[in-house]
Amino acid sequence: MKSRTIAMGVMICVVAVLATFQYGHAGPAATSASRIGVVSVRTVFNQCQAQTQYRAQAVARQNRARAELEAQAKMVEAAEAELKTLRAGTPDHLQQLQKVLKARAELESQQEFLNQQRMTQDKMWMEKLYQETLKIIATVAKEKGLEVVLERTEPEFPISSEELMATFSTHKVLYANGCVDLTQEVMARLDKLKDLKP
Repeated sequence: MKSRTIAMGVMICVVAVLATFQYGHAGPAATSASRIGVVSVRTVFNQCQAQTQYRAQAVARQNRARAELEAQAKMVEAAEAELKTLRAGTPDHLQQLQKVLKARAELESQQEFLNQQRMTQDKMWMEKLYQETLKIIATVAKEKGLEVVLERTEPEFPISSEELMATFSTHKVLYANGCVDLTQEVMARLDKLKDLKP
C-alpha cells in the first residue's frame, strides 16, 4: 500500500515537473509573437516627403510636356488648314501634304516618347524608394529586436472588382493586434535621408 502511494507520489511529481518544463518552453514562444512588426508600405510611399517632391516634379514635367505637345498640335492643325486651301495634285499641294504627314508623325512619336519616358522615370523612382524603405525597415527591426516584419496595408473601399481580386491575393496580414507598427518611424527616417532625392 505504501509502495503504491510512493509510486503515485513519484508519478505526480514527474507529471508536475514535465508540465513545468513544457510551460517554461512555451513562455518564450508566446513572447516571440510580440516580436513581429508591421509596416504599411503604401502609407510610407504616399506620405513621405521624397514622394511628395517627386510628384510635384513629375506634374511640372508633365505640364511642360503637355505645353510642347499642344504647340506641336497647333502647328499640325495650321499645316492641315493650309493644305485644304491648295488644289489637290499640284506640286504645292503635294509638298504641303508631305509637311503635314511629317508633322503628324513627329507629334505621335513625341507623344509616345514622353509616355515611355514618364513610365521609365516612375519605375526607377519607385525602385529607389522601395530599396531605401527596405533598408530602413531592416535597421528599425534590428533596433527593436523584431524577428519578422510584415507588410500590412489596409485595402481602401469602395474598390473595383479587379482591385478586390488583387487584394485577395496580396493582402496577407488580416489582423495584427499586438504587433509593433513601424510605419511612422520608417517614414520619419526616410524623410531624414539626404541622399534620397527625386
